[in-house]
Parts: sequence; structure tokens; C-alpha cells
Amino acid sequence: MRYLTRTIRILSIISLLTDVASEMLYPVMPIYLRSIGFSALLIGILEGLAEATAGLSKGYFGKLSDQLGRRTPFIRIGYGLSALSKPMLAAFVYPLWIFLARTIDRLGKGIRTAARDALLSDESTKETKGRVFGFHRAMDTTGAVLGPAFALLWLYHNPGRYRWLFLIAFIPGLLAIACSLILKENKRTVAGKPSAGGLFSFLRYLPKSPVQYRRLVIGLWIFTLANSSDVFLLLRMKQSGLRDTATIGTYIFYNFVYALFAFPLGGLGDRIGLKKVLLPGLLLFSIVYAGMAVKGTLGWYLLLLFLYGLYAAATEGITKAWISNITDRKDTATAIGAFTGIQSVCTLLASTLTGWIWTRYGAAPAFLITAAMSLGVLIYIWTSVEPERTRA
Repeated sequence: MRYLTRTIRILSIISLLTDVASEMLYPVMPIYLRSIGFSALLIGILEGLAEATAGLSKGYFGKLSDQLGRRTPFIRIGYGLSALSKPMLAAFVYPLWIFLARTIDRLGKGIRTAARDALLSDESTKETKGRVFGFHRAMDTTGAVLGPAFALLWLYHNPGRYRWLFLIAFIPGLLAIACSLILKENKRTVAGKPSAGGLFSFLRYLPKSPVQYRRLVIGLWIFTLANSSDVFLLLRMKQSGLRDTATIGTYIFYNFVYALFAFPLGGLGDRIGLKKVLLPGLLLFSIVYAGMAVKGTLGWYLLLLFLYGLYAAATEGITKAWISNITDRKDTATAIGAFTGIQSVCTLLASTLTGWIWTRYGAAPAFLITAAMSLGVLIYIWTSVEPERTRA
């Protein structure tokens, strides 16, 4: 597998370590936040605001990365901020402090994401994008298996001691920072004097972007308006009577399925076309959310989370591979940053709306509305977005 270069492997290891840290905390967060007095609505606002912060910075720093012709500085700073946020969460339980720590974590994600994905694209060819992004997602999600597994083991022996996990999560974060220091890149020549512009300057790319790109991202943004934070899936399982360990265990299982299938489905996308892999993934998402409207047993949720893992493996890496194939190389970070930036703002709206519907009408209507909207997006992409036409 010569297409997996040294840089791709290091980036994937960094993502693995960071996800060990982040995902060690993710399934614990809704349980922990509930224990310190957060309502479902406040959790939705917290997660949505955090993602919106990440999104706006993804667009801005993605554009700046293209203008400077540099990737590694953004990657190092971004992973550094995310590592710093972990012990902050253990310091105090005040809502404003929790919001600040989560915002710093997501700001770090926003600074690094577009530059990292652009570097992955720079290191691959149009024939290997699906496999490269699939491999990266597989490694990233392996961290999302190891992190919650450690959290599960910790809580088994130390019930209710959530805050210690935030301190322990700092260790893999530091290792990720160390790995980022050995990254190398070939600085690209850029035309003209770099100018970052305003926070929303990346939006200027949209009118001049390829038509195929605009059609694709419009559909994906609408999908994101329905796709709230996974925290609500965990809350649903907890609401159905699952213990903390069972809830975290199902989340580990989901990430295991995601990690197992991301690489082979990326390779399948390279062979048969990325669209042909993405559409079944969206269908699986609709099925899962419709299923979540029904309270079930542990076995029921394991089935749904298996399908949810397949959905993630068939969409997340595939989407970025598709975008990088239909945009000019010099605009890769801008294109990905613009897409993920607006996507995160949509996540803010989706998580807040889902939290409101859940609080006002219950969990079942929230999940059924999401399922219906995602089916509509599937039909739109199927009928309105042509299969990718790659560019050199």
C-alpha cells in the first residue's frame, strides 16, 4: 500500500491519539452534564454552539491555509488547543466554564481540520482518495473505540468518578502534539500576497466554486440540519433504562463497526464511484433514526448502532474524498473548510432544535423528523447531483 505515505500514516496516528482522548469523554459527557444539572435543552445548546465555533473557524483557517500554502502550523496549533481543553473540564463545574472548555476544544478542531484534510488530499491521487480518507477515518475511529473502552473500564472500577477521566485524557493529547512536531510538508507556491480577510471571507469561494460542488454541499447541509449531536442517541439509550456501562459499551461497538468498515468502503468508492457508496449510507441513517423513535432493549440498540457504524463508514470519509476530487487542488482546504464550516452552523441549529423538540414533545418525534428529512436529502442527491468527475 504505497499510497499510504509517511505523512498520511503520521496524520492518522495523530487522529487516533486525539480521538482516544476526545472519545474517552464523549459518551461520558451527557451523563456527566446531567449529573451537574444540565437539561437536555442546555446540552443541545452546548453541543451546537461548540460545533458552530468549530465550523466558522474551519472555513476561515481553511482559506488561510490555502493562501499561505501551509498545512502543518494549523495542524499543530489545532491539536494543541484540543489537548489543553481536556484538563480544563475537570477544573470547575460552572456552566460558563464548561462552555469555555468545549469552545476551546472545538476551536482547535476548527483550526486543524481543513488543513489536515487538504494535506491528506495533497498526499493522494484522484484514484486513491477514497482509500486514503477511509484509512484516516478508520484510524481516527479506532481511537474512538479505545477511548470509550478505557472509560468503561475506569467507571467499572470507579463508579461516578467522571472528573478524573478529563485529567487522564490529557495524556494521549500530549502524545498527539508530539507526533505533530515530526510532520513534514512541501510548501506550495502561492500567487499574490496572502490576506486572511474577515471571519466569513471563505464564503466568497461558494459563488465561484464548481456547480457540482455547490449541488453536493447544499444537499449535505440540509442533511446536517436534521443530524443533531450523537449525544441524543446516548441520552435515548439512557432514557430507555440502559446502565452507564451498557450505554458506553454500545457507543464503543458503533465506533468499532465504523473503524472496521471505513477503509474497505473507501476502497469500494474508488472502484464503483463515491456516490454509489454515499447514498446507501444515507438510507442507513434514516433507518437508524426511525428505529431510535422506539424504546428498545440492549439488543435493539446494538442492531441500530451496527447500522449507524456502517452509515458513518459510508459517508464521512467518502464526502471529503468526493469534495477534494471535484475542486481545484489550490482550493482544497477552502472547499473543505467552507463545507464543514457551514455544516457546523447547521449542527448548531439541528442540536438546538432537537433539544427543544425533545423537551417539548418527547424523543420519538425528534428522531422521526430527522429520519424523514434525511430521506428527502437522499432523493435530492440521487436525482440532482451527478457522479463525481475527477480533476487532476
